[in-house]
Parts: sequence; C-alpha cells; structure tokens
Amino acid sequence: MFGKKTDSQSSTTPVRSGNSSLHNSLVKGSKLEGNVSSSSDFRIDGSFEGNLSCEARVIIGPTGIFKGHIDCENAIIEGKFDGDLHIREVLEVREGAVIEGEVTTNRLVVQSGSVFDVNCSMGGKDIATSSIPRVSEAEDEAILTELENGQSK
Repeated sequence: MFGKKTDSQSSTTPVRSGNSSLHNSLVKGSKLEGNVSSSSDFRIDGSFEGNLSCEARVIIGPTGIFKGHIDCENAIIEGKFDGDLHIREVLEVREGAVIEGEVTTNRLVVQSGSVFDVNCSMGGKDIATSSIPRVSEAEDEAILTELENGQSK
C-alpha cells in the first residue's frame, strides 16, 4: 500500500519533509464520521464525512469518498470529494476523480478523465488581478491559432 513507487505511480505532489514512515489510513469498507486532526499523511479508501485538518498530504484513493471540509498541505484525489477543500500547496486530481464544491489551492494538476466541478481559487492573496496584462480579443484568437498549429513560442 505504501511501498516503493513505480514510474506509473509517480506524483507531481511534493513530499512533505518529516517522518515519512507515519501514515493514517481509512481502509475500503470503513466509515468515519466526525472531526480528525493529523500531523502526518492521511489516506482515505473508505467513507469519511466530517472535517479533516492535516499538516501533511491527504490522499483519497479510487474507492475513497469524502464529504465535508479538508484543510491540508498537499492532496491527491482519485475518488470522490464533495465539500470545501483548502490546500496550501498542490492539489493533484487524477483520472477517475469526481470533485464538487469549493477549492482553494496554490497549484493545481488535473488529469483527463476526471470531473472537476468546483469554484476554484488559486495562488496567494497577494496576486492582484489589476497587474495581469489584458489581451485583446484579436490577440487571444491569434494565440489560440498558434497553439492549435503547434507554433507556440
């Protein structure tokens, strides 16, 4: 379950420093309701309804179902999530995942074959939209044409 990763299992989510031998796991067929706080990784392959505060990485496996609020450092989601998701670093949404609700993250990776039906806020609060250069509709169309033709800079 937490063995050596192969190339096909590699993750873009950074590994949190600390004691990597400590993991929490809610196995398939288990159901948990309530509030949980953890300082190490937390994997969900069963059903969890409530609030999870984690100082490390949360993994919702392919059979995992979560409904509620998660606050964590990094997350990998392959199962189902419905609620509020606050991630300080990277959210990785893998193929087969179904995510609904509100998401706040610093960085986002979404694989094809997933459902990502959320209101999403990304980046730090210090990013001002007024500092983002505006592109005219004609420039936007030219960029899209270049991308379609493989002529991107």
